[in-house]
Amino acid sequence: MLSRSILLGLVLASSAFAQQLALTELVLRADPSEVAIRPLDSIPIQALYYGKDGDQRVRLRLDGATFSLAAENTGLLSKPFRFQGQETEEFYEAPSQGLSSIIFGRASAQYVLQDAVVYTAPAEAGAYEIRASLNGIEASLQITVAANAPGLRPDETTSFPAEAPSTYPYRALAEHWAPFIAQETWFTPKADYLARFDLDGDWQGADNWEDAFVGSSQAYVYYEAMETQTHWFLIYNMFHPRDYSDKCVVGSCHENDNEGLILTIRKDRTPFGTLQVMETLAHNNVYSHVADSSIRSGIHNIDGGIELWQDSHPVAFIESGGHGVYGSTSSHSRFTLESGKFTGGTGVTYVYKGRAERPTGPDDREVGYELLSIYDHWWLRSQLSTARADGTFDAYYVYLPARNRPRTPYREIAGSFLGRTESENKAKPFWGWHDNRSRKRNMIATGQWGLDPAYSVAQNLRIPRPVSLDYIYNPYLGFGTPDRTITATPAVPVATASAQAPTAAPAPPARSTAVQPTAAATSVFDKHIELLRLGGFEF
Repeated sequence: MLSRSILLGLVLASSAFAQQLALTELVLRADPSEVAIRPLDSIPIQALYYGKDGDQRVRLRLDGATFSLAAENTGLLSKPFRFQGQETEEFYEAPSQGLSSIIFGRASAQYVLQDAVVYTAPAEAGAYEIRASLNGIEASLQITVAANAPGLRPDETTSFPAEAPSTYPYRALAEHWAPFIAQETWFTPKADYLARFDLDGDWQGADNWEDAFVGSSQAYVYYEAMETQTHWFLIYNMFHPRDYSDKCVVGSCHENDNEGLILTIRKDRTPFGTLQVMETLAHNNVYSHVADSSIRSGIHNIDGGIELWQDSHPVAFIESGGHGVYGSTSSHSRFTLESGKFTGGTGVTYVYKGRAERPTGPDDREVGYELLSIYDHWWLRSQLSTARADGTFDAYYVYLPARNRPRTPYREIAGSFLGRTESENKAKPFWGWHDNRSRKRNMIATGQWGLDPAYSVAQNLRIPRPVSLDYIYNPYLGFGTPDRTITATPAVPVATASAQAPTAAPAPPARSTAVQPTAAATSVFDKHIELLRLGGFEF
């Protein structure tokens, strides 16, 4: 995606060709123009800038107004964006402007100007005022919030019943360390909410962009666990139906989006071990955060510490639109745990509750999410004989790990989720992820960061106490198999969601090529479960 600093050059180049008229008037308008909305609903607000060309009122190609609310607790405003609705007025073009100036000016209007915000109404009905100002010129707009106002949110067509209780031996570990997620929201909040891949009730990847508005907004996080003699590794994937922006260019926006984080946890004879490292993924770049001060930089620098919510839940910030994942202490983060506020605008915080709740709107707190097994929902499905025709996965590739590390039991694995809108096949399951820096150095291959986390973290960072690279459990590389078979809970129509029980789904493919658990692995499982029982956990 082109950076704002680069695109800003278009504006500067444009201004070199023609002098801008002075701003004389600022106007706010809502889209749609009816300014009555329901409590907790959201509506875009655009600022229009005007000047005078002689006696003629003309629209100027400007932004930069400061948006605010006239009183506290009267709603919320998102971070700015380029207005996405239908423009009804042309921008002023000075008669003396040459072709280059006109081209630069129009490009700046498309890619640089950010002239709108989203207003989210409070829960209480009333009349609320939005203000904007620039260079001493002010404007205001009154919004009526009423329960009988027209609804602006499309009704969701699907919902998911509660998941069956999990018997996965690593489930309690994944719950204990399940991240606190600070999800920023922007001008398409439904595309920023945590979701499941089949949010619309089907496994077609090429309709998720379109169905983002009507699919379920119930919150899910996908997870997996792996184990060596010294460490556990927990992988969390956060799926979104769209990667979007207010200035999409070729390859920058795409259908489906899946980024995430990996936790490295040292085994220390306690039921849940000690968290040492949180690595996050943002746009093919890994960021490293540590909870152990003795850890030093390796391939990667250390990007910050790890904040914990309620002692065991590492805090991760997810940007709106592109959904890059960062630690809350990163310079990229726009969330403050102490205040619980998003510094850039609006957002939703998610916490693990074992149930999939829906946000009330684009600024909500402690919305519960459910955990879904990556192995059962995605990995096994990707190896079905019909997988390529089912429309879920695409871009199959041969996994070739660096340094002769173990390979997968399969000849090819899916490199992406199937997506066609905006850009093709840009969203990847964790076994298709890569890190630009380590791949460029031929140290960590495509897919290896997620498939072989023990090796990868030992390359990315220098951890004083040895990290065992020998897996006790990693079914993706053929070490152990889950002792259960779980099928994805199918969606049901919203009208019957509360009454209809889950129906059976097709059985996953046989795992004849996978290696069975060793005696050592079984022993570790049993010891871990026994420790959890001693701690009061029931299975």
